[in-house]
Amino acid sequence: MGALLRQYRAGSALACEPVDQGLLNRGWRLCTTRGRFFLKHHFDPETATPAAIGRQHRATRRLAGLGVPVAPALPGRDGRTVVVIGGHCYALHPWIEGRHRHGGQLTEAQCGRLGALLGAVHAGLERVMPARGARPRGGPDPAAGVPDAGVSADPADTFALIDDLLGRVRRHRPADSFDALARHRLLERRALLERHAGRRPPRGGAVGWVHGDFHPFNLLYRGDAPAAIVDWDRLGLRPRAEEAVRAAAIFFVRPTGPLDLLRVRAYARAYRRTAGAAPSQLEAAVHRVWWERLNDFWMLRWHYERGDRRADPQFPAASALAVWWTREYDAVCEAFTG
Repeated sequence: MGALLRQYRAGSALACEPVDQGLLNRGWRLCTTRGRFFLKHHFDPETATPAAIGRQHRATRRLAGLGVPVAPALPGRDGRTVVVIGGHCYALHPWIEGRHRHGGQLTEAQCGRLGALLGAVHAGLERVMPARGARPRGGPDPAAGVPDAGVSADPADTFALIDDLLGRVRRHRPADSFDALARHRLLERRALLERHAGRRPPRGGAVGWVHGDFHPFNLLYRGDAPAAIVDWDRLGLRPRAEEAVRAAAIFFVRPTGPLDLLRVRAYARAYRRTAGAAPSQLEAAVHRVWWERLNDFWMLRWHYERGDRRADPQFPAASALAVWWTREYDAVCEAFTG
């Protein structure tokens, strides 16, 4: 710790406490003789290169200049914001006091402000980041090595995955209630896909720079106002409207699976206005994210392939959402476009 702090003008450490670990990084709340900081250890192999982290830091610094609530990384003594020690990448950020809020805790007006905030992020990134097709300074194309975000899931691949997961569920011993729910949802999803296989969407729409992981645990509130958007590890070029829909599906899902469509409507109207997105773009994004949800089993793959159960608490609502969304497809479209 001392060697790392010497890279900054942050004083001497007085206390260091781990914060909840993310999937792409580890972090500590650090108190020093010069204040409080967030120390971040980037370790995800896809996002933890100095070039990629530096790109994230330049983006947040520029967004801060536009008034977007972020927590830009602090420069070290050499002016760089990424410190590499023992082959590991670290960054120091100011500590932001705040709390996370789910969409159900927001008023309708606050939902509108949330949509406007994401719209401001997309519009701001369009201003401060390299034009599409240009090579970003200090690193490779952020889409290089990443599966084509414009290609939708092939149901044939999903059917094979469902069969594999059903086999894993059958072999799991001792069987438990999670296995029973997983089996039920897998069989249910296979039937839905058989019924809707002809609705596979075409390639994605307008691509631009996006946060990449905009959800309640990456947004801090101080009182009623957003204080900071954090964890920019997935910054990249993706369909913007899909991020707006995907975020809403996380913020506004109820515990039993449905979306709170009144809140979605307020959020989506403000997003469209701020980002300059047409209703037709949101309609296409709704279709693509619905299809994505119908074909996605990452929580079950983590559980059965990796033995990682951190996402288990999210599975009941997320799996129910795909079924509800299919049934209420027209109402969901109207909420995002009306």
